[in-house]
Amino acid sequence: MSKLSIKMNDPRLAFIGRVDFTDPLKPMFTWPGSSVELKAVAEKISVKIKNYRNCYHNYVGISVNGEDPKKTEITELKEETEVVLIDGLDATKESRITIYKPMDAAHFYEISEIILEAKDKEAELLEKPELPARRMEVFGDSVSAGEVSEAVEYAGKPDPEGHEGIYSNSWYGYSFMTARKLGAQLYDEAQGGAALFDKTGWFHGPDYVGMETIYNKLRFNDQIMPMTDWDFARYTPHVVVIAIGQNDANPENYMGNDEEKSKKWKDGYKKFIETLREKYPKAQFILTTTILCHSKEWDDAIDEVAKSFNDKKVQHFLYTNNGTGTPGHIRKPEAEVMSDELAAFINSLGEEIWQD
Repeated sequence: MSKLSIKMNDPRLAFIGRVDFTDPLKPMFTWPGSSVELKAVAEKISVKIKNYRNCYHNYVGISVNGEDPKKTEITELKEETEVVLIDGLDATKESRITIYKPMDAAHFYEISEIILEAKDKEAELLEKPELPARRMEVFGDSVSAGEVSEAVEYAGKPDPEGHEGIYSNSWYGYSFMTARKLGAQLYDEAQGGAALFDKTGWFHGPDYVGMETIYNKLRFNDQIMPMTDWDFARYTPHVVVIAIGQNDANPENYMGNDEEKSKKWKDGYKKFIETLREKYPKAQFILTTTILCHSKEWDDAIDEVAKSFNDKKVQHFLYTNNGTGTPGHIRKPEAEVMSDELAAFINSLGEEIWQD
């Protein structure tokens, strides 16, 4: 039996997403889909992991060579534990491994070691994987995070009651499906329940926190630990998708019904886009919501804001059944259709959008 322990500051590891390197030997994964990638020869892969739980059952995911992933529950809380992610790989071949976070701020976790094992040959860590040159970023809510995406038998239906996060998987969110189809990296700043403004939506109840507060954070849920700022110089996307405007109707669905509040939201939404454009002046911005049922007035408001820029670098995009597709979260097959449509739209904008 050959066993190889890999420290997390090994230069042959590649990271995607807003990963917290305050302690480079114990990077913390906070946002959904944030990942570490490696090329390896091994039969069995484990991690030493420490979990900080906020709610739900919590998981760590692994995909081999881009295939459908496997999730493993982290049952130990706030104590480091060794978790087997996968066993039975073919150690006669090299594998590209993606270890990723399937959930949003239901928890944060830190990894201190990746452990490779093989029976009949030496376990090996190979050269650092090359990451895609194309770069995307999404700012969104639970749909963009892939929440309840695995509950495929509930397609087109409300969510299963008391699901406790067991069906959530960022891998099957439309955002990551779209990025894979476009051959792009994705930083997914998505959180279940997030609206634009603080004191609205469903995230961080009862003191609700909106995207206006968390968009520029690395650690973004102080119910787990204090918030910390993100350094925007670490990542510059070519394409930015803004998918906010579905949770904003809580506690009041005022859009189109209250002129003053509607104007305040549209002004705030435009300011949010302008703030991000200052950070990413060359990026293509796509403003949208999803097929999750919501009032059309929110999409009308987004369209109005998009047109006010009078700039081809700011586009409004609507899915075929935008706002009418399902009363529950988007399941894997529905996300597949969404990603087909979004990827086709992005492709229609031309290859030049991916140029630095």
